[in-house]
Amino acid sequence: MLALAPESPVPSLPEVTMSLSELVPPRCRHYFTGRVDRAHYRVRRYDFVGSAQYMPLVRAFLDTCAAERDDDYRYLFTLLGSELANNALRHSRSGQPFGVYTLTCQRTRFGLRLACRDQGARDSRPLALDQRSHLRPSPGGLDLAAESGRGLAMIDAFATSWGDNGIPDYRQVWFFLAYDLTNSLWNTQP
Repeated sequence: MLALAPESPVPSLPEVTMSLSELVPPRCRHYFTGRVDRAHYRVRRYDFVGSAQYMPLVRAFLDTCAAERDDDYRYLFTLLGSELANNALRHSRSGQPFGVYTLTCQRTRFGLRLACRDQGARDSRPLALDQRSHLRPSPGGLDLAAESGRGLAMIDAFATSWGDNGIPDYRQVWFFLAYDLTNSLWNTQP
């Protein structure tokens, strides 16, 4: 009869640091370079892991989507897109273990449209098919002393237009940012 060795504890493994780009498939790596080194795209889509640790990758994706524009436009597009991603992480099942959300950027002649589709509200009760529950920005969201609610308030203030599908079970929030920021609140001087 074989005698089994007494169980020894599993040794702890060292932490390993690796570049986030290593998690991106090679066919999609040009989505994150921050440069215009590929032919023009019409639609660019990527599924992100639902963790705040991947936000640098999200920002690189957004910055690359707007790579052909000036610095102000790129910054604003990345800022607003990051807010959509943060809202998906904070308020939906996408931010829970094994969660994902999708960012889809559509290029038009007049601007960029970004949509964020998450896995639905954490505490949503199913609605009838004909019922919708649309998002609204917090009235005091742009107040610097506000604890929360700034994300949609910023999108409402700076995006050319925005909206959502009104379906909490699989929310899709979008904004459109026109290339011409001349009449935008972003360019207002105090």
